[in-house]
Amino acid sequence: QVQLVESGGGSVQAGDSLRVSCTASGGTFSTYAMGWFRAVSGEEREFVASISRSGNTVYYADSVKGRFTISREEAKNTVTLQMDSLKIEDTALYFCAADRDSHGTPRRSSMYQYWGQGTQVTVSS
Repeated sequence: QVQLVESGGGSVQAGDSLRVSCTASGGTFSTYAMGWFRAVSGEEREFVASISRSGNTVYYADSVKGRFTISREEAKNTVTLQMDSLKIEDTALYFCAADRDSHGTPRRSSMYQYWGQGTQVTVSS
């Protein structure tokens, strides 16, 4: 059973940068594909980015491509989402997720078995 804990959320202004991280415990981190999703209150979770087990392959939603960067650090069991040029519409609760079955970069929330509690990112003008 993998436990995921997000950190690093906060309130910033449009155009600023923010980094959110997710630390995994209770499993072998290198055997999980990892992803980031976000949700605005009352709406479904939206895919943001994912990274393969090896870290060699990444995938981004069109809405964040060129602005966000996902990475993983095996020694720290951590996956990080670097968010640059933030926009007001990036405001959401950001979740990290782990998928034990995929060898690629899963993009559907239903493919992930483990979820963190989320960290809030608020972008204002």
